[in-house]
Amino acid sequence: MRKYVFLALSILVIASMVLSACAAPAAAPAAEQPAGEVGPVVEEGQAATVVEAGELTPPVVAQPCEGDACFCVDKTVSVIVNTAGEKGPISGPFYEVRDEFEAATGAKLEVVEVPFAEHFPKLITDLTTGTGQYDTSIAGAWWLGDLVGGDYILPLNDYYNDTSGKFPKWDIEDVQPGPRDLLTYGDSIYMVANDHDGQVMYYRRDLLEDPAHQAAFKDAYGYDLKVPDTWQEFRDVAEYFDGKDLNGDGQPDDGLTMHLKVGGQGMFHFMSFSAPFVIGPDNPKLYWFDPETMEPLMDSPGHQRAMETLIDLVQFGPEAMMGWSLGESWDHFLRGEAALTFTWGDLGALAQQEGSQVLGKTGAAPMPGTTEYYDIAAGEWKQVDGVNKVGNTTGGSWAGVISKFSDAPECTYYLLALMATEEKSYVYAQRGWDGVDPGRFSHYLPPNGSASIDDYVAAGWDARDAEDYTNAYFDNFGAASQFPYLRIPGTFEYWTALDVHLSEAATGQKNPAEALQATVEDFNSITDRLGRDQQKEIYVQSLGLGQ
Repeated sequence: MRKYVFLALSILVIASMVLSACAAPAAAPAAEQPAGEVGPVVEEGQAATVVEAGELTPPVVAQPCEGDACFCVDKTVSVIVNTAGEKGPISGPFYEVRDEFEAATGAKLEVVEVPFAEHFPKLITDLTTGTGQYDTSIAGAWWLGDLVGGDYILPLNDYYNDTSGKFPKWDIEDVQPGPRDLLTYGDSIYMVANDHDGQVMYYRRDLLEDPAHQAAFKDAYGYDLKVPDTWQEFRDVAEYFDGKDLNGDGQPDDGLTMHLKVGGQGMFHFMSFSAPFVIGPDNPKLYWFDPETMEPLMDSPGHQRAMETLIDLVQFGPEAMMGWSLGESWDHFLRGEAALTFTWGDLGALAQQEGSQVLGKTGAAPMPGTTEYYDIAAGEWKQVDGVNKVGNTTGGSWAGVISKFSDAPECTYYLLALMATEEKSYVYAQRGWDGVDPGRFSHYLPPNGSASIDDYVAAGWDARDAEDYTNAYFDNFGAASQFPYLRIPGTFEYWTALDVHLSEAATGQKNPAEALQATVEDFNSITDRLGRDQQKEIYVQSLGLGQ
């Protein structure tokens, strides 16, 4: 296995230079670079810029230790995390909790920020050499194929189940089943809950509820204007609003917004978008590869129709989005210049912050579906009763792992568990800037969970926005069908290939069939290089296909 990882490292270092970010960076206002930290405060194009971070802070949970209770004296816990700064996504909460953690344990906390493109290469180099420079990484969930497969990180069951009172308590059962599955690999917990990524649809509620628009839409399309349930309805709504003034500035705006720059995470959005064209009641897991041969399935008729449908939608967005990264698309929606989009939880929270033009106007709902899907195993299209909707955990779901080479694993677990406590997670999920998205029952409003609407309103939320948002995520993560998350060695490189060819289709360099065929060819090349038999074994295990 070690031999494989050294080979994979050279591949992934190259791949990591192609993608500039992965999953949900949120608002990050300009700030001075912390002394001794690495990299710029935020990567260009990856953060929303039209809103400002608020002042909401989580409560102190851990009390200062005394005497023998300070079990981490003379220890330093080093965390490697994506660059963002003290008010930035994922890294920001570490600066908030540092004093509390150090006082409660006697340890010192070192926050090492690196640009996203350098994070995995630096981490895997540290692990393959056994250096132990980093005690923990706030890792992307798709890295587990490499990290567990290489036996580089610690299983956390013993720490989690500890009854001595030594560690702060967090509840893995509070996490909904979809994102909960990403915290484990096989029978072991390997990640401490933090961020819970998944994509939902956002829409301008004020536009869809406007009587004049409702009447005009019905005249044009023959049915009532409503929150889209299918991608066909999504197209109709986007087409109707495209070119209209949506924010009162006298300028024409757009039916939708996306971001399709290579390296801008467009491949994640294709995954969520395409899921109901392929996944369905009789095909819950076959999307990426044939588990018997590791032959890619990406050129199936379902994938092709999905890409054709996605490319057709491009005409209803701004031409500039072909070169946009994530934050630029978010900004377009936050300025009130688009009626629809689909993306991570950050956007719903960012819409509540100062500078947003869509506060109180932002509805959210699960991703639209289809009325039929292509069952790959059966080799045929299948109709469904109602609408085929598929939940997703698309994105990084950034969470802490502990290096096997850490000289302070207990101290490191204390840090991660402290940040995972319900009291802190509850606040993280309400803020837009910290990059931590909802995924726990304690984040949701009744009857889905235990959160309080008064707390959301006190945090700056519009009550209807909060209700739509939390309900959308509860429904997404709780959907009967879930998009199969890829967690095998080389996942980053597979996704990079998809990203490149998706952009080729969006810009007209290839038609959808050609783009998907090129994706299949690249997937085969990657699999052969990494070892088809080994990839098959890990793929089957990661999706539970052999059970």
